[in-house]
Amino acid sequence: MDALKFLREDHKSVLGMLEVLDGAPTGDGAQRSGLATMVTNLVIAESQHEAIEEQFFWPAVRDALEDGDELADEAISQEQAGKKLLQRLEDGNPGETDYHDALQEFVKVGREHIRYEQEVVWPKFEAAVSREDREKIGDKLEAAKKVAPTRPHPDTPGNSLVQKTTGMGAALVDHVRDAASGREADNPPDPQMK
Repeated sequence: MDALKFLREDHKSVLGMLEVLDGAPTGDGAQRSGLATMVTNLVIAESQHEAIEEQFFWPAVRDALEDGDELADEAISQEQAGKKLLQRLEDGNPGETDYHDALQEFVKVGREHIRYEQEVVWPKFEAAVSREDREKIGDKLEAAKKVAPTRPHPDTPGNSLVQKTTGMGAALVDHVRDAASGREADNPPDPQMK
């Protein structure tokens, strides 16, 4: 599958979550609303998405584009900031001020990051990389997502080699923790590819 199509479907799923979470209830209403489950879905989806981009997509951008290092560095910087917000959500609870502050900030920066990728990076990448090569990258993204970390890990550098080694160890621990805690039931299904 074409890498950009795969990433676009992931983005559509995340944008749908952001739409629902924008203006989410606070205080006692947040605890009763099911907000925690929806935020857990977001944390899992975003953690997996950013990890696989850092493993395969951003290295491809660096290799294919003259300004690839600059584009990838900016995107990874945005992703690292997003992971810190996701970690605050992971550590907090609905009804807490910091939780809601982090959620609203993530809604904002998540949309900005998706817009950056789709409007700035993707057109250049699509013009420079053959469909065949984009499909090879897409296949790697699809396979990696099945075993990607389900938690943010903001202290893990967004480097491809680190993500493929240390990141995979973290992913294994995440999946064991998810199974033991029952959190794996909150893992959203992958978007259906058309």
